[in-house]
Amino acid sequence: QVQLVESGGGLVQAGGSLRLSCAASGSIFSINVMGWYRQAPGKQRELVAIITSGGSTNYADSVKGRFTIARDNAKSTVYLQMNSLKPEDTAVYYCVSTTRGARSYWGQGTQVTVSS
Repeated sequence: QVQLVESGGGLVQAGGSLRLSCAASGSIFSINVMGWYRQAPGKQRELVAIITSGGSTNYADSVKGRFTIARDNAKSTVYLQMNSLKPEDTAVYYCVSTTRGARSYWGQGTQVTVSS
């Protein structure tokens, strides 16, 4: 089992920045990929960014150049630095970890609201 605790969401004006954190605990040795998804009201959950244990990253086209995902393996923590935020980035952001056995665990979500 892996437990994930997110922090860092909040309200920010368009053009501003936020940094999300997600700390993993439990069977952290089994974690391969960590990342972030988001879900806006009335929309499906979508990938934002993921990072492997080796540091390879993948981003949604909508956030490339604005968001940066990073990972501290020693702390079992993944970060999402979000710059140049837009109102369309408003969503609940969920941390996810996937083990080498392809099992996924989700955090409880943190609200990010970008005002125009």
